[in-house]
Amino acid sequence: MDVQSLGFRTDLAILRLGGTTVEDRGDHLVARSDHNPGFWWGNFLLLREAPAGEAGADRWVAAFQAEFPDREHVAIGIDGTRDDPATHEAFTPHRLTRAHDAVLVAEEVHEPSRPARHASVRTLLSDADWSQHVELALACQDDPPTETPERYLRFVEASALTRRLLTEAGRGAWLGAFVDGRLEAQMGIVDCDGGLARYQSVETRPTSRGQGLAGTLTHATGRYALDVMGAERLVIVADPDYHAMGIYESVGFERRETQVHWERRPAMTGAG
Repeated sequence: MDVQSLGFRTDLAILRLGGTTVEDRGDHLVARSDHNPGFWWGNFLLLREAPAGEAGADRWVAAFQAEFPDREHVAIGIDGTRDDPATHEAFTPHRLTRAHDAVLVAEEVHEPSRPARHASVRTLLSDADWSQHVELALACQDDPPTETPERYLRFVEASALTRRLLTEAGRGAWLGAFVDGRLEAQMGIVDCDGGLARYQSVETRPTSRGQGLAGTLTHATGRYALDVMGAERLVIVADPDYHAMGIYESVGFERRETQVHWERRPAMTGAG
């Protein structure tokens, strides 16, 4: 299956680098991350096209459950570059929630208008750095949370290990903005081959937002990808209604595509 979506194409490239298996079934792909079962979008189906009617939706939900019988979530992506209104209700009978993300692209980046000069920006290297990476990710958990604390901790620790291995293999880098030695914001960048580099895990500590850290990191991370990795196109996938969109656009990113996916999250009961 030839993936058209720049968002899903880079998603899959990063997943493969991190140990995820991706199986091509002709009209869909199966991404499976047995090393991180709590990663919903590391365990999903990607459909070549949207389902046709209720019977089509029934087929794909059943296919997901057959592939992942022990998973508590459902995650189904639809390949393409635009949002088709005709598919908006496709999986609603199955209690799946539809989401659409903006795919932003830049060939060059420039410094934000309000850079965070008080922060030291560098790559994460040491055990102490990666310990702070986990702590910051936990501090940035959704409010209200979408996972139990136990499940979220397992997900964050497994993700941090994968990211560190990518970094040590030279396929990615995680940059942090440190203030007085404390990690206050972080984001990753991964070499997806073919001149593509994809941003990952953009997080700023809630108490440190509004200080220009995200814009400064977005610029620094882009420069790292262009200058060190030799990337030609930078890709960010983000919620189009989130305030960070303006930050990304302020350093040179433009909206190019829409990425559509459906999910049903695990019930918030027990540790899972």
